[in-house]
Amino acid sequence: MSTLNETIKKIHGLDPKSMRLARERQDQLTKPQGSLGVLEELSIKMAGIQRQPIPEISKKVIIVMAGDHGVAAEGVSAFPQEVTPQMVANFAAGGAGINVLARHAGAEVRVVDMGVAVPLDIPGVIDRKVRPGTANMAEGPAMTRDQAIACLEAGIEMAEAAIADGADLLGTGDMGIANTTASSAILTVFSGAEMEHSVGRGTGIGADALELKKDVIRRAIRVNQPDKEDGIDVLSKVGGLEIGGLAGVMLGAAANRVPVIVDGFISGAAALVAASLCPDCRNYMIASHVSVEPGHKLILDQLALKPMLFMNMRLGEGTGAALASSLVDASCKVLAEMATFAEAGVSEKEEDRTEQGAGI
Repeated sequence: MSTLNETIKKIHGLDPKSMRLARERQDQLTKPQGSLGVLEELSIKMAGIQRQPIPEISKKVIIVMAGDHGVAAEGVSAFPQEVTPQMVANFAAGGAGINVLARHAGAEVRVVDMGVAVPLDIPGVIDRKVRPGTANMAEGPAMTRDQAIACLEAGIEMAEAAIADGADLLGTGDMGIANTTASSAILTVFSGAEMEHSVGRGTGIGADALELKKDVIRRAIRVNQPDKEDGIDVLSKVGGLEIGGLAGVMLGAAANRVPVIVDGFISGAAALVAASLCPDCRNYMIASHVSVEPGHKLILDQLALKPMLFMNMRLGEGTGAALASSLVDASCKVLAEMATFAEAGVSEKEEDRTEQGAGI
């Protein structure tokens, strides 16, 4: 059995007993029930993921995957393809947005070359290159089916390596010029959405380039006829190397009962691929934020995930995941460290809790 199939076979639902116990403790903490909103829901989900009533986070790792896209030749991006390796070098040097926010959150950043178009010799960059960039999906499949599977399995390997090193919270990030084009194509195939809702400005292209981008995606879908019932087919025909890798990270995390924070639009497209292969893996996903890219909300709706942050962000790189990781950590600490009414000697009679609610 292949690594991919073995991994999918290990993915199951959350632990209901741990979630019940976590919910019972939340209801006993010194606060009005439900007053911490999403933090309460998140801690209960974390309990179900980790299969322990009081979950904890000790090590955060954000996996940033990079790959180039042949469709960039169609003029769908405001930046040239040379930016991809330049930004990978910036990640490795610690100078990018993701590095700053990961340091702030206390998270490690691991940078993976899944398919940058040029050879890289950059210390600190993990080489898992499946091929040097995808082919132009407007003219034919972005990659072969075997290459798509190789991307997924490389992502699984990266997740399991981080977990073996002690990571109990993973985040996803991306880099790849023209990857919003591939992500929009993936979303369009899986959702059937109109281009006006699934395709955005990406790196900040103008109105004419946006219409070109829509036409390119229509052509890619027409030429390749991806089968939305087969996630590997969609990935191979209109996807990206880093997108496949990130989908593998999500599957690997779920198989090992580790939560994974899904970053923005590109990570969201990867999540659609992962969920198409194993719907249960969605239980282990946490949506960090909703991107300015219009299709991201559609992706989150498709996955039935609620974002935590509304920050008008569209950088990618895992920046939303880094910010959200602090909230995941906070949710666990509230459940573990906040006193119960009994522990604090505070009355929990309903009339007393109502009177004291504003001051708790």
